[in-house]
Amino acid sequence: MRTRGLFVSIEGGEGSGKSALIQGLSLYLEEQGMECLTSREPGGVKVAEEIRELIMENEMDAITEALLFASARREHFKNKISPALTEGKIVICDRFVDSSIVYQGYVQGIGMDNVLSINSQALEGLVMPHLTLYLDVEPTIALNRIAQNNRETNRFDEKSIEFHKKVREGYLLIEEKHSNRIKKVDASLSKDEVLQQSIEYIKNIL
Repeated sequence: MRTRGLFVSIEGGEGSGKSALIQGLSLYLEEQGMECLTSREPGGVKVAEEIRELIMENEMDAITEALLFASARREHFKNKISPALTEGKIVICDRFVDSSIVYQGYVQGIGMDNVLSINSQALEGLVMPHLTLYLDVEPTIALNRIAQNNRETNRFDEKSIEFHKKVREGYLLIEEKHSNRIKKVDASLSKDEVLQQSIEYIKNIL
């Protein structure tokens, strides 16, 4: 699946501020006269949203989970992301393959290479964003944000602090390995500061 346009993914643990950043980036890019599409994973299209509901509400085997995420990702990429990129749009997506690499591959232990293989098959060749912004924040801070925001939680939010610490470990590992694509943003800062850091990274590839 070959594409053009600009594909940006936003990654991070639970409560890292992805939704707020995506909203801010979308507003900024539209103010600059650029056509921007925002989406999320799992989800973005009907079938993928139905898979999302299944994943979020049910405990399951890690390989089953990885396969479901990859299935949702195929539907999402094929029917929403790829057409938008072909039209030359900027796509900003809340999570992509890196989430599966970290959550199922690293944290749940099925292996990062196995997750890459699953997604390579699902996407007919491994597709990665042009830029990934990783929102890095201490899990204790992130979980406090979730509690204070009083938002609806899912089964990943409710995992142990050890789980969330391992998620951060996984992200830092892949950020170091793929530092040309994955850029770390200090998500302990204010929303405005996080947005400004992220805008600078996007400016560098526009």
